[in-house]
Amino acid sequence: MNHRRIVLGAAGVAGLVAVVEVVSRSGLVDETALPPASTVLREAAKLAVDGEFLADVGATVTAWFGGLVLAVLVAVPLGVLLGSVPVLGTASRALVELLRPIPSVALIPLAIILFADPTQMKMSLIFYACLWPILINTLYALRDVDPVAKESLRSFGFGTLSVLWRVSLPSASPFIATGIRIAASVALIVVISTELLAGGVNGVGIYLGDTQSGGGRTDLLLAGACWAGVLGLLANTALFALERIVFRWQTARVEGIA
Repeated sequence: MNHRRIVLGAAGVAGLVAVVEVVSRSGLVDETALPPASTVLREAAKLAVDGEFLADVGATVTAWFGGLVLAVLVAVPLGVLLGSVPVLGTASRALVELLRPIPSVALIPLAIILFADPTQMKMSLIFYACLWPILINTLYALRDVDPVAKESLRSFGFGTLSVLWRVSLPSASPFIATGIRIAASVALIVVISTELLAGGVNGVGIYLGDTQSGGGRTDLLLAGACWAGVLGLLANTALFALERIVFRWQTARVEGIA
């Protein structure tokens, strides 16, 4: 099944490349606006060995990873606390619903004032954006834990912490991991958007902005965007593979049901 998915995914990418190539070469769209896919891929290959671009990628990945890790370290324990103590969960619900719709890019001016270092500024915005999907997934995962399993353990004399450790967390962990995987994609969008809007020294977003100076090079812009997509694909694939290893029992159960 995995090989079939890989083949179908590759076929989809090849189909998109072919469509872009035909549309651009046929003159339906101006080549300066939409360069041929072969040109974009050639420039993307050059970027793979470009030291300056690799430094930009490193700066983006550093901020992405740091902000995501901070969000995990805060959101998961906070979600467990709010999900395990009904009074706190109810008291915080209005605050969570008020704050989570605020787009992180709207906080860029505030982040620039608070953090002089560009990396810290980007990490703060990534932290804010990633906090909510992880927190919400943790809360809902704990609410959906089988109450019969929890009551069964309590009937044998286990306390609240034991029930949380033995039943609630194992049941909720796969869903928390899904929230982290979603947050990883959100983090990549936020870090590149922040680099585009706020500027800085290094970053993929900085590179994308520079490609449009002096008349603009759409082929370089799309080549850089391709690598941004590759970063997202690699992050999602790595986290999904980690989920399958850590939660092997959950994967086996889902595949058995399918």
